[in-house]
Amino acid sequence: MVGAGVVGISASAALLEAGQNVTCYEPGAIMGERSVGSTRIFRLAHVDPDLVRLAQQAREGFDRWAKDAGRPMVAGSGCVVTGSDMADRAAAMAMVGAEYELVGTGSGRLRLPVVEEPAAALVDVGGGVVDVDAVRDFVTARAGATVIRARVYALDVSASGTVTVTSDRGKAEYDAVVLAAGANTSHLAAQVGIYTPPMLAHHVRFTFRIEGYGWQSWIDKPPGGVGTYQHQAGPGLWAVGGHVDPSLTAWEVGRDAAIAASRIALLDYARARLTVDPAIVESVYCTTVPNLGDGVEFRRNGPVLAVYGDNLMKLAPALGAAAADAVIDGSTP
Repeated sequence: MVGAGVVGISASAALLEAGQNVTCYEPGAIMGERSVGSTRIFRLAHVDPDLVRLAQQAREGFDRWAKDAGRPMVAGSGCVVTGSDMADRAAAMAMVGAEYELVGTGSGRLRLPVVEEPAAALVDVGGGVVDVDAVRDFVTARAGATVIRARVYALDVSASGTVTVTSDRGKAEYDAVVLAAGANTSHLAAQVGIYTPPMLAHHVRFTFRIEGYGWQSWIDKPPGGVGTYQHQAGPGLWAVGGHVDPSLTAWEVGRDAAIAASRIALLDYARARLTVDPAIVESVYCTTVPNLGDGVEFRRNGPVLAVYGDNLMKLAPALGAAAADAVIDGSTP
């Protein structure tokens, strides 16, 4: 395993459970790059029925983890979706049988910290908030012993079908490799003939103070303006991430400039649209792949399976299980 983000460490845990020998390479902290932060939105509301099904499988996985850990993994506060693709999400959920409601202003079904309620909304009844700290503690307890602190520099597939992994700890040979290395996936995958999108962008979310509790998560994709995702990040805390002008968060802009531009855009949004205290109390930075959106890709060449995507925290148990199964039987999910 290359990468101990939420997908890599979840796959390591699933492989261990299946009786496999696992080594997981990670130069930093477990779930410390794109899996950073203490909370994330969970939702069934996707525009693709297959993703709705995958989210259902993930929720079942989170529930199993919660039972084993004796600690909740997902707070079921619900998730509200507004914007241009609301009807597509409703159609996909209806096809799969996921519970939702279409509501309007004054319905009593909306619990959002907004100045003005949206005129129309989809309420994803099964949505909520993932407790990332609980997930991290659980998968670390299950698979943390497989992790070695090393950065992988090269992969090479031999004529016999084994994979040599070269890291700053030396070389080692394996029967199979899962490449789930976040921002480092593209250049490593290219070494073994697998294409994954090489472009990166900067992304940041900000947390504000808020009164009250039990707010629903919210995903808003208006036809114009800043698209946002928002959720209760803890008692008295409200997290807001946004998709600002891509030219302001492109990789070549630089991290500091991208954070500054995102800060301006989301502060303006918070002051105009939300009832939060418009003073940032925390920020969470990560890299992202521009224009990738929801979903996940598995790509294989021989014994190497690469996995990449965005917004994968909410699918972690299902993706970890799928990657583990693929290692064992040589398939491509």
